[in-house]
Amino acid sequence: MKTLQRYTFLLLSLALLASCQTDYAALPTYNGKKQLQAVIEVPAGSSTKLHYNRQTKTFEAEQQAGQDRVIPFLPYPANFGFIPSTETNAQKKPLEVVVLAGSVATGTVMEVIPVGVLQLETAGELDHKIVAVPARPSERPINASDYTSLTADYPAAKAILQQWFVHHNPTAKSKFVGWRNEQFAEQEIQRWMKL
Repeated sequence: MKTLQRYTFLLLSLALLASCQTDYAALPTYNGKKQLQAVIEVPAGSSTKLHYNRQTKTFEAEQQAGQDRVIPFLPYPANFGFIPSTETNAQKKPLEVVVLAGSVATGTVMEVIPVGVLQLETAGELDHKIVAVPARPSERPINASDYTSLTADYPAAKAILQQWFVHHNPTAKSKFVGWRNEQFAEQEIQRWMKL
């Protein structure tokens, strides 16, 4: 009888644990210290396109013809994810963010500082990617904390991001539109925040 009770307790504990998944999409845009948060979906250096499924509260590989979608280009040059509690269009997609940092695991929530916006046109619509660095200076591979320093000191980093996002998905036919500064990034974040 004790074995059955232990087994039942174990099953109930596992079920409770499974139901306690973090809802990354509903995390606050800014944490208690008023620091912007980014949820990482795809670690830097990965070639598999992952996304967060709000219904199942899990990170899943994007599917293409029944297979995990693998980027037919170089792997992601930076961590890719979204700003929680934002929605950018009728599809209710969150605002995308590119975090210039060493590779971090899928599901990592990072405090970040926006340093600019990469503007693309994809399928006839403007597509903004917030470009950010970790808020903690020790986690930054580059010493940039605003658009001016990113542009002056790391023009090659901007060129890499620009070229990668234009060419990583040939079917999207993305076009480069321009770069905007951190003030524009903050305006975009405020514009798409769910209140």
